[in-house]
Amino acid sequence: MLLSDFEYVLPEEMIAQTPAKKRTESKMMVLNKSAKTIQNKHFSDIVDLLDENDVLVLNNTKVFPARLLGQKITGAHVEIFLLKELKNKQWEALVKPSKRVNANNIIKISEELFVKTLVRIEGGKWLIELGYKGDIYEILDRVGHVPLPPYIERKETTEAIKKLDAKRYQTVFAKHVGSVAAPTAGLHFTKDILKKLKQKGVQICYVNLNVGLGTFKPVKCEDITEHQMEIESFEISAKTAKIINDAKKAGKNIVAVGTTSVRTLETAFEKYGKVKACKDFSQLFIYPPYKFKVIDKLITNFHLPKSTLLMLVCAFAGRKFVLDAYKKAIENKYRFYSYGDCMFIE
Repeated sequence: MLLSDFEYVLPEEMIAQTPAKKRTESKMMVLNKSAKTIQNKHFSDIVDLLDENDVLVLNNTKVFPARLLGQKITGAHVEIFLLKELKNKQWEALVKPSKRVNANNIIKISEELFVKTLVRIEGGKWLIELGYKGDIYEILDRVGHVPLPPYIERKETTEAIKKLDAKRYQTVFAKHVGSVAAPTAGLHFTKDILKKLKQKGVQICYVNLNVGLGTFKPVKCEDITEHQMEIESFEISAKTAKIINDAKKAGKNIVAVGTTSVRTLETAFEKYGKVKACKDFSQLFIYPPYKFKVIDKLITNFHLPKSTLLMLVCAFAGRKFVLDAYKKAIENKYRFYSYGDCMFIE
């Protein structure tokens, strides 16, 4: 397939800049793959659409404030975007503007945090060293900023907006710190929705995939098979593996919440022939005509044109059907991307 096969035109005003007032107020488009039907509902209707024959799989990764704003000794402003913690206080990071930064520059973030640039590495990234005392994640909570995607613009960052982003660009079930982007399909869930689903007999289990920028890395080759995903770490517990394998044997449906949950489960099956308790890495690129081995239903947001996320959804439900649904979503004024509405594909 070609990159141009996954193009669509989205009016800029339909990119959600803030979350819905309440998580469950988001619209939800319901797609039936076999009947090729499309319905317009609200996310709160998910309680009526799932039952004891469904197992819900959520990614409980936690976003940390990975965006740092600092100054060089010269007074020049520099932005550091932390990507991955390595060892000995060293991190992989993006540095902007990269051209104005050299090795061994010191960038002051706050009185308790300094950054030293070490060396440029592949992909336009930097190896950096953080200077601090104490727990780095506690410090980041104080001085860092929520790593919102570039299509969410914050021309003016008030305390109210900062608090809103800190709360709403995080799932209510987030547990394991390590992501620089939220698993956005999970943003619609509330504790009350999860409680109601459990009362209906829906089993709920968790995987953990640390979402990196690789998930959103643009595809630049027209032949999409030449694209390579970046490596992301994931973990599946023994409890989750047992729930999913037992459910598959019993003929129940595995409902993945978000593309990260999909990639975690499908990677495990590709590597081990079943969903196995493990700590591993995923570089799985899912695009048509991929045959899914684990998941049966999918809850996902609306994704960027030509993105690997859109390709995964097209592999699951069919390219033409998905793009037709996107067209109807635009006609019905759905809100797109991270803070936007979602679809449920069954």
